[in-house]
Amino acid sequence: MPRALLLTGDAAEELDTMYPYYRVQEGGWDVDVSSRTMRDVQLVIHEFDPNSDAYVEKNGRKLPVDVPWAEVDVERYDALIIPGGRAPEWIRVDADVRRITEHFFARNLPIALVCHGAQVPAVYGLLKGRKTACFPPITGDMENAGATVIDAPDVVDGNLVSCRGWPDMPQFGRAMMELFSKSVDPASA
Repeated sequence: MPRALLLTGDAAEELDTMYPYYRVQEGGWDVDVSSRTMRDVQLVIHEFDPNSDAYVEKNGRKLPVDVPWAEVDVERYDALIIPGGRAPEWIRVDADVRRITEHFFARNLPIALVCHGAQVPAVYGLLKGRKTACFPPITGDMENAGATVIDAPDVVDGNLVSCRGWPDMPQFGRAMMELFSKSVDPASA
């Protein structure tokens, strides 16, 4: 059975995290959640409020962790998922997150980036020359990292699939599973 690694931390957006988590399982994959420690991750809910210039944030569910970043054996995994929220801005400074992310890019394995998840590979220079979707306010960051930002719900560029955020989940989920399935069974393309 193919296995995906979901790389996350506290303040990951709940829908950005849980939709891909369940979608890959629905598609016949195992998925392991990885964070800094084995403590449950505190997910957050981002809502758009007409009385706020930015989204508002509330605590969401807790997500159990299967393996800490330092113990991830990257050879066990066929795909990587990096959800959005505020987690990407702080997890990207960890040496093991870099090791894990670079492994998937170097081996051309499927990578799913949701919303702010693009911040992780961007900071390592891995999006240079690539097409990606992202949460619109970080478009400048992605362009400064050398990426071409596409304003669409499901951007596929080789082994990379991305979206702008949780409202894109229906289109993104289909594109993600097509890419993931094709990677383990070329006949399913």
